[in-house]
Amino acid sequence: MKLKDIQHIFHQELDDTFGKNEVDSFFFMLTEAYFNLERFTLALDPEFTISKEQETPMFQALSELKLEKPIQHILGKAHFFGLDFIVNEHTLIPRPETEELVALILENIKYSSKSKNLRILDIGTGSGCIPIALKKNLPDANIFAIDISAEALKVARKNAENNDVSVEFVKADVLSLEDLNIFSEKKYFDIIVSNPPYVRNLEKAAMRKNVLDYEPETALFVEDKNPLIFYDKIADLAKAHLVKNGSLYFEINQYLGKEMMELMEEKDFSTIELHGDTFGVDRMIACML
Repeated sequence: MKLKDIQHIFHQELDDTFGKNEVDSFFFMLTEAYFNLERFTLALDPEFTISKEQETPMFQALSELKLEKPIQHILGKAHFFGLDFIVNEHTLIPRPETEELVALILENIKYSSKSKNLRILDIGTGSGCIPIALKKNLPDANIFAIDISAEALKVARKNAENNDVSVEFVKADVLSLEDLNIFSEKKYFDIIVSNPPYVRNLEKAAMRKNVLDYEPETALFVEDKNPLIFYDKIADLAKAHLVKNGSLYFEINQYLGKEMMELMEEKDFSTIELHGDTFGVDRMIACML
């Protein structure tokens, strides 16, 4: 069957749900993954044909996309900061705004007085995308990460191995921790970073099925009555475990930027900065102890 005919079927079946551009993106991600074809191949050879056997994974993927299963789960991987990460139902899919958080940390390190032998902790690591990306770009840093999910940590450790970096991962429920003395030795950190659960239950109605049905609720949602519960706890732990002039970074709910600024002020952090993402949406907080 000609690939262009399969592409036409994808559009017939999926455009109403995802839109033409996103369907094209899905289609070419699949042809690259399954057949190692560059996107321009079909433009150069519109008669390009695949075998009946090769059609099977394409139509299987189409069936899963009709159920709004994330393309990253279908492929079993996601791209983040130039690296590939295994993802599954136990981990959040790494997102572009989290790449911007990593970029912000690296940019600030570049201009800081201390840029060597840093000790960095990621809280709520999921797939391990934040600490692994940081370690890849800061090879002399000592990097640590925690998560409540044993299954997520299995994925994170495999991702660290696949990307040839060393990160110390520990299973822990941050809300239950009295301190951060849970690693191989007592630790103080130059940087603590977290992308904790921050989506309020009231926001579920605006979310798509591909998130609600396939990504872990515990990594996404917080109760409406206390949406900053993780930030409050992590800030307290950071105050006890950051070195002097250490930095704390958060990815935040875009609707709670003002509340986050006020919380950090209450916790006596300084140089508190609210950063927007590429689209100008409040998405990151950076501050110092």
